[in-house]
Amino acid sequence: MTPSGSRTPTLPTPRTPDPAEAPPLRWGIIAPGNIAGALAHAVRTHTRQRLVACGSRSAERAEAFAREHGIERAYGSYEQLVADPEVDVVYIASPHSEHRAQALLAIEAGKHVLIEKSVTRNAAEARAVFDAAREAGVACLEAMWPRFAPRYDIVRQLLDDGALGEVETVLADHGQRITAEHAPRLHDPELAGGALLDLGVYPVSFAQLVLGSPADVDARGTLTETGVDRQVTMVLGAPGGAQAALSTTLAAKTPCAASVSGSAARVELPGVFYSPGIVRLVTAEGDAVESEQPAITGSEGLCHQVAHLAQLIADGRTESPLLSPEESVAVMTTMDDVRAQVGVRYPGE
Repeated sequence: MTPSGSRTPTLPTPRTPDPAEAPPLRWGIIAPGNIAGALAHAVRTHTRQRLVACGSRSAERAEAFAREHGIERAYGSYEQLVADPEVDVVYIASPHSEHRAQALLAIEAGKHVLIEKSVTRNAAEARAVFDAAREAGVACLEAMWPRFAPRYDIVRQLLDDGALGEVETVLADHGQRITAEHAPRLHDPELAGGALLDLGVYPVSFAQLVLGSPADVDARGTLTETGVDRQVTMVLGAPGGAQAALSTTLAAKTPCAASVSGSAARVELPGVFYSPGIVRLVTAEGDAVESEQPAITGSEGLCHQVAHLAQLIADGRTESPLLSPEESVAVMTTMDDVRAQVGVRYPGE
């Protein structure tokens, strides 16, 4: 935003609450892997939430995770975890191929759910999960963590205030060099592997935040030897004529940057755009301002989505104004279109 009579732009103050303010709930974790470990650390460091249980198909793995993260109980099955009467919310951190079944299992047990992104393999599965949550009267949220952090709130306010003018172009990329030896699941079609659902969901979700659902989608890509998407480039056309140019790959580390350019100004997210960091606003005349570095950085920013869901539940709400079920389904619909154009279909779809 630029005050009248001044060339110096200003940035809004993020409205993101302190994660420690959210009322404590009791959490269970399904699939104790790397992302679950990062979330557990963030929760213990920055919130008052209680991690009371974890579940895995391996009792030994669950017990090791519980010891590492100070979790009270460990279960050797997901059914045991969701049956625990002292669990209020279940966080699902398994591969995308398992999200639908595990979410429905938790919902049927009356638990609220936080589901790691991408929320499911496809839009049909996402609709089934959100419909079941609505019928059961429980909260269901996709764990698209930047949506709930201060950085995205600044972007959201700039868009709402019209500070960028008419939005013209959205740019975003997310590429990492991830070999089959390093992460076999991302190269396995049975586990819904590929760049798009694990990495590309960040640029697609960012474009959805800025432009809404696309009117048209054009995509090109290449596949791995196993048949999942290795590299994808997308152009999404908004109904008003704006465009998003997005890319993702498993084969190279890319800048992981994002920007939104409009007739009056552009906003840039330097560094890794989906991680906590600064926001830079640059006017059409070249004047610039940067936000302060947030207090919570790196993967500890995962605490914001946990606190947000806990507050929603405490307030008696089941859907988030920052990422609605309809938006999560819309993102999956776009990625379904992209996968169809690139030629990726998962077993059982």
